[in-house]
Amino acid sequence: MSEKMKMERSSGNIFRDIGFDKVEAENLRLRSALMMRIEDWVKASGLTQAAAAKLLGLTQPRLNAMLKGRIDLFSLDALVNVASRAGLAVRLVVKKVA
Repeated sequence: MSEKMKMERSSGNIFRDIGFDKVEAENLRLRSALMMRIEDWVKASGLTQAAAAKLLGLTQPRLNAMLKGRIDLFSLDALVNVASRAGLAVRLVVKKVA
C-alpha cells in the first residue's frame, strides 16, 4: 500500500473522463443535468411517483427508471419535453470551444 496514487485533472465532463468520445460525452452530460433537475422537481413537488408521472406525461415505471438514473432510456429531446411539462425553463447556449 505504499504505492502513490496518480491524480489526473478532470476535463470538466465525467463522461469524457471515463472514456466516452467527445460528442457522446457532451450528450450524456446534458441528459444527466436534465435528469437531475427533473428529479429535484419530483422530490420538491411532494407528489407520488404516479401523480408526478401523469403530470409529466410519463408512465410511473418510466418515471421510476428516470429517477433511478437510467440515462440510456431517455433522449435529450424527451428530457427537454419532460422538463418543460414540469415548468422548468431549458436553455441551450452554443459557443465556440476555447
